[in-house]
Amino acid sequence: MTSLISATILGVAGTELTADEAALFKEVRPFGFILFARNIETPDQVRALCDSLRKAAGHEAPILIDQEGGRVQRLRGPVWREWLPPLEQVQLAGSRAEDAMYARYRIIAHELLELGVDANCAPLVDIATRQTHPFLKNRCYGHDADTVAKVGRAVANGLLDGGVLPIVKHIPGHGRAQVDSHLDLPVVETDFETLSDTDFRPFAALNDLPMGMTAHLVYTACDTRPATTSPEMMRVIRDRIGFDGLIMTDDISMKALKGDLAELSRQSLAAGCDVVLHCNGEFSEMTAVVGASGSLEGDARRRADAALAARKGPIEVDIPVLEAKLTELLHGRGNV
Repeated sequence: MTSLISATILGVAGTELTADEAALFKEVRPFGFILFARNIETPDQVRALCDSLRKAAGHEAPILIDQEGGRVQRLRGPVWREWLPPLEQVQLAGSRAEDAMYARYRIIAHELLELGVDANCAPLVDIATRQTHPFLKNRCYGHDADTVAKVGRAVANGLLDGGVLPIVKHIPGHGRAQVDSHLDLPVVETDFETLSDTDFRPFAALNDLPMGMTAHLVYTACDTRPATTSPEMMRVIRDRIGFDGLIMTDDISMKALKGDLAELSRQSLAAGCDVVLHCNGEFSEMTAVVGASGSLEGDARRRADAALAARKGPIEVDIPVLEAKLTELLHGRGNV
């Protein structure tokens, strides 16, 4: 990237760009975009939308999606594959979980890249506990740091080999949250040493990945502010966990964060996030976020360039053969 790029990743309202959206994107050139179910009807329509987003932004902007499988997948049947919840697939595959999850996400990458989508908000390396809120629990890969890190690496490799950027989340760990951060702010009172020995470890093991997404929750051992807007937590992520990839906020409009979206955007960037994510497609909110976020500069620009450079062409693979292997690894269960 050589000219100014907005430090934002933005959603859009519908299945095609409005004139107002196209004009805004042409003016500010967002770093990237994110798609949701409201944006998806048919393969041809999604391809056309991706083309129009990049044309409006004036660069090869990454286009993101949440395609974890299970409850969180924006591409659904009958057009696209349905998937088991990640935790269920890991448990079903047992000792072959890494192979099974690699195959799963290599197939997902194939589906995404065919549409023009080249970044996936996965792996999710939060550790499941007995107290983990149901909104998150079966999206996890396991109950201990080593398992989660190993499976997370397999997920990332499957995406990268398919030409899709992995985005590790929710850094530095969301598994202890007992409320849904889409609706309220989780508060975790675990001591710092325990967090370092558990929740932070999978992220440290994957600290070489190109992009990461923050967790909207408070760690009282570090700060009274949510991690997304906390300079102290950002220092933990950069220095203790060692993550030097591009850090994007989780959706800035989630109800875990209270206050004006423009001010929250400024606080997130001041804390150390590189890019602000705004998902709901509400145009007035989007313009406020864009106005507050400014352009990618300095280290944030360096990380953005490095993330885009990590996009590689897919390694050739026979998808039907890989599907058959996955079915075998799941003892005949297949995708769902």
